[in-house]
Amino acid sequence: MRRIFIGIGANLPSVSGPPLATCRAALARLAADGRVRLVAVSRFYRSAPVPPSDQPWFVNAVAEIETALSPAALLALLHAVEADFGRVRGAANAPRVLDLDLLDYAGLCRGERGGGPALPHPRLEGRAFVLVPLQEIAPDWRHPRSGKGLAALLAALPPGPAPEPIEA
Repeated sequence: MRRIFIGIGANLPSVSGPPLATCRAALARLAADGRVRLVAVSRFYRSAPVPPSDQPWFVNAVAEIETALSPAALLALLHAVEADFGRVRGAANAPRVLDLDLLDYAGLCRGERGGGPALPHPRLEGRAFVLVPLQEIAPDWRHPRSGKGLAALLAALPPGPAPEPIEA
């Protein structure tokens, strides 16, 4: 089975309500699409913006999915769902109503020059808000390029506020 992981995040309200409601609705929309099957979803976490700023904290989670879509087609679907919730792409690291990232597609390693998405996600290993929920649903996951496990990646993170689980 191909293990595919996506990141989910939001720190602004959307048409679905506050960030937590938006993230849940986005997962439901992906599952209802019929081309994606949710295998596992981490708890939701409250996490500080990266890089640090005065914008609102994020709600984040990671989901493992199954799909027959190619990486490029899956990323296009993720972007379409973001747009459905009102996401307008602007400056990097800006507040957003929804962020769906393709983190890892079956261990595939490639840059963006091939016409598709860079895989694994180029900033995945430096983000506690991805690594903590990923560890929850896939504790045996290893970074496809470095081969490092999640414990090593988490230990290498710079000091900062840890993601906090959100009680349902």
